[in-house]
Amino acid sequence: MIYRDFGKTGEKISALGYGCMRLPELEINGAWTIDCDKSDEMLRRAYERGVNYFDSAPTYCHSNSEFAVGRALKDVRDKVLISTKISMDDVHSSDDYRRCLEISLKKLDTDYIDFYHFWALNGDTYDNVVLRYHLLEEARKAKEEGLIRHISFSFHDRPEVIRYIIDTSQEHGVPMESMLVQYNVLDRLNEEMITYAHSKGMGTIAMGPVGGGRLAAPTDLYEKLTGKPPIATYEMAFRFVLGNPDLCCALSGMSDIKMVEENTAIASDGRSFSADEWRTLGEAAEQLKKFSDLYCTGCAYCQPCPAGIDIPRIFQLFTYYNVYGLKEHARTEMRRYIEDGGKTLKDCQGCGACEERCPQKLKIRQNLKRVEEILTK
Repeated sequence: MIYRDFGKTGEKISALGYGCMRLPELEINGAWTIDCDKSDEMLRRAYERGVNYFDSAPTYCHSNSEFAVGRALKDVRDKVLISTKISMDDVHSSDDYRRCLEISLKKLDTDYIDFYHFWALNGDTYDNVVLRYHLLEEARKAKEEGLIRHISFSFHDRPEVIRYIIDTSQEHGVPMESMLVQYNVLDRLNEEMITYAHSKGMGTIAMGPVGGGRLAAPTDLYEKLTGKPPIATYEMAFRFVLGNPDLCCALSGMSDIKMVEENTAIASDGRSFSADEWRTLGEAAEQLKKFSDLYCTGCAYCQPCPAGIDIPRIFQLFTYYNVYGLKEHARTEMRRYIEDGGKTLKDCQGCGACEERCPQKLKIRQNLKRVEEILTK
């Protein structure tokens, strides 16, 4: 495994981080739980292969992710970096910071959290929650008490807001120490701000390195773009992200042991693109804009849908259809989804909650209508 300086935090971070939002689950009598046999194996194997950064959140995996991470890594706790988050929706006073932190500490079964993130910040929640309720000061207190080791944020907004968050936190005397942002060969909007954060001594992590699954399917894309012998598209995606000298880590939501083995192999072999290859791929990114028609990252923030519509799954099938040309496969899977009782737009209650929560600001209901018409022909 390749390790990098994580900004000025004093930590060494693995080039690949484990995003613990897609751990295997079981539904028992209508209740969801983690499949601990599988998740323990996956998390431990990632650790054995050199991954030392594990990112969770209170509501991942039907609110069971933190428990699974704490359980699997309990006996190597001092050798790993655990990250989790505080939702701005759960904060209505300054006291809520400590309340939420203590809940995560208990679920993780740990005395401290290495990187505690203000979750999914945007300009509004930063001003009207973090600053309004003096959460930077609350974070500093928690750090002084040893409950957290580093103050961090994840982000979903316009890139220029990142600079505002970084600069104002420094002005308050509580500088952000790391950030987690969307970044991949399809979506380079945050690239300049990654460089800015790095220049400020912050650790930088990319979420969505394979574009929410768009770059996970097998294609000959690399060969088409560069004229060189083909490599797996997901490998190209990881090497592009890890080739950014201002980025410390690529976070992958690995959902099975095969993905763990493949991704850790890429992050361990030390190969990277040359400057010319980097430049070629950067130019080719313009050609990839056609991939961005209905750019769903698969983050699942739109879930749960009150009507039970599996929006990320349906949009993923459209990716197979529209991007990779796997039209019959996509239609077959859509038929299977419906035959298995999967909900569709006809079941929609019109509440719009999915669109309010979507970080990409997609017109989800409008797109569902279009996608379902195509996939059910």
